[in-house]
Amino acid sequence: MPKARKDKSARTASKAERRTQLIEATIRSIASHGLSDTTMATVAGEAGLSQGIINLHFETKDKLLLATLTRVVDEYRALWEAALEAAADDPVARLAALVEVDFHPSVCDRDKLAVWFAFWSESKARPTYRKLCAGRDRGYDRMLVRLCRQLVDEGDYRGVDPELAARAMAALTEGLWLDMLANPRNMTRRQALRVSQAYLAHLFPRHFETVAERQAS
Repeated sequence: MPKARKDKSARTASKAERRTQLIEATIRSIASHGLSDTTMATVAGEAGLSQGIINLHFETKDKLLLATLTRVVDEYRALWEAALEAAADDPVARLAALVEVDFHPSVCDRDKLAVWFAFWSESKARPTYRKLCAGRDRGYDRMLVRLCRQLVDEGDYRGVDPELAARAMAALTEGLWLDMLANPRNMTRRQALRVSQAYLAHLFPRHFETVAERQAS
């Protein structure tokens, strides 16, 4: 009898668990096959489930893809919001925390990076994707500008434009993500983090030189 109960529970996952399982399978499928070649069949193969199960939970491929992008966006937002909260009100600690989040193992997972770039490349043609991708960046970018402005004022960095500095940091991060995805042997997560920390030390030397030196040692 106990064995029968165990077998039954293995076959019957909750709705939330099953949706998570299917979204994770979709992430693997997009990383392996690309966005356009990901189908209900490839996702079913990754999940080890029938296409009927996918239809039951998501109805269409478009809804499954949208749920997958939403999950990736929400996970990233939750990470950086938690990092900011933990860093309290210190702008140096908060900016350092944002950079560390950008190279967190979960964010830099190769499958998730592949998914992000796949959706980003389709965002111009798909308004729904564009809205989610822009929403992912908007709050983060505002916070980045705010922190850069605080440091410029606090450190009297007269040659630094906070908006340009924030934009350059965001562009550097995305470039490093792409480098990690395309050349994982030449650009690791730790190397990318050190590059970003070195850039912060270049922008705000009176605040970040010590941090960069400590990371390099």
